Amino acid sequence: MNPLAEQLNEKIKAGNANVYEVLSTLGREIYFPKEGILSQSAEASTHAKKFNATIGIATENGGPMHLSVFQDTLSGYKPQDLYPYAPPAGKPELRSVWRTKMLQENPGLEGKSFGNPVVTNALTHGLSIVADLFVGPDDAVIYPDKNWENYELTFGVRRHGRIVNFPLFTESMTFNSAGLREALLAQKDKGKAVVILNFPNNPTGYTPGSVEGQEIIDVLYEAAEAGINLVVVTDDAYFGLFFEDSIQESLFSKLANLHPRILPVKIDGATKEEYVWGFRVGFITYAHENQEILSALEQKTLGIIRATISSGAHPSQTFVLQALKSPDFAAQKQEKFGIMKRRANKVKELLDSGKYGDVWTYYPFNSGYFMCLKLNTIAAEALRQHLIHQYGVGTIALGEHDLRVAFSCIAEENLEELFDLIYQGVQDLQQL
Repeated sequence: MNPLAEQLNEKIKAGNANVYEVLSTLGREIYFPKEGILSQSAEASTHAKKFNATIGIATENGGPMHLSVFQDTLSGYKPQDLYPYAPPAGKPELRSVWRTKMLQENPGLEGKSFGNPVVTNALTHGLSIVADLFVGPDDAVIYPDKNWENYELTFGVRRHGRIVNFPLFTESMTFNSAGLREALLAQKDKGKAVVILNFPNNPTGYTPGSVEGQEIIDVLYEAAEAGINLVVVTDDAYFGLFFEDSIQESLFSKLANLHPRILPVKIDGATKEEYVWGFRVGFITYAHENQEILSALEQKTLGIIRATISSGAHPSQTFVLQALKSPDFAAQKQEKFGIMKRRANKVKELLDSGKYGDVWTYYPFNSGYFMCLKLNTIAAEALRQHLIHQYGVGTIALGEHDLRVAFSCIAEENLEELFDLIYQGVQDLQQL
């Protein structure tokens, strides 16, 4: 094993051996080179005042070489904020501004010990880093049965984790904390589990209330007390889009510094929060009381980034940073939030109106981009196919009877027609 990896591992062991125990084989072996090209280039940037022949970019007239066909389009930005490589951890100012934003939006983090967010190539990349660092063959990866299908690829196929699902909802349509508890305590002999909590949930658009949120925390604490080392990932892709009475903070706030056997990891980003899906700017943040552990985990994270994408796109980071610093940012974001909330409320109004009879029920939704219909008599895939070919309506079939509808991409005035067509599609298939 590389001595740098061993040094990081020793720091983690000294701070909390439980964190070392949850690292995968790759997580233990990975490190960020201290004496390679990047570190030598960084040293040259500080001291090579005459000629700096280290950096792998081309320069001209004292700045990064570039083509006018690009700069003419991006003339509002300085070339040095667009064309050079961004640091592997991301632009320092962006990381700082995002951390401040996290504290403002999650006041429960005040006084807690957590690291500086590291920039990722959006949230999938952040989840992939978690998988690389903490998941090995047969490690239990626990998340609800209603989930984003990419979890299976990221944690199961790529890292051969053992996927453990539990029903998201109870019969009374509240979060199934008992199911989570059962799935967790079943790992007692293994002594390790990775838990993924995605709120607002994709595909249902559900976020638990405060009582349910505390139940989740209590169950995780109980599992830790039972001797299970936990990596608890809050997939906060749709954070902030809370339309009704639910928890308004990430569960990361309550998980931070909760128990020595719980390592919280927050995955979030500008992608969906700030409506810049194609920019691919996300963040990964760890919480732990020991600063040496936070530093070591950051170094291992940078090692994964260096070994995969090297660093994130610089222009996207610059665009997001400038937006976050703009005095108009908050008002513009609130305006878009209002549009999304009205769409969600309109959907609920339509579904509660009684006009669609008893052909479906719907899972609780109060946040995010989506909602899910539970079809009573028709197979979801058959309806999806019928809708797209007969009426030109696209939906997502999940499992046998669940149909996901993204109200995020349908104008409020078109929602009634959308659900009328879905209803017509059900009636068509019932008559066959």
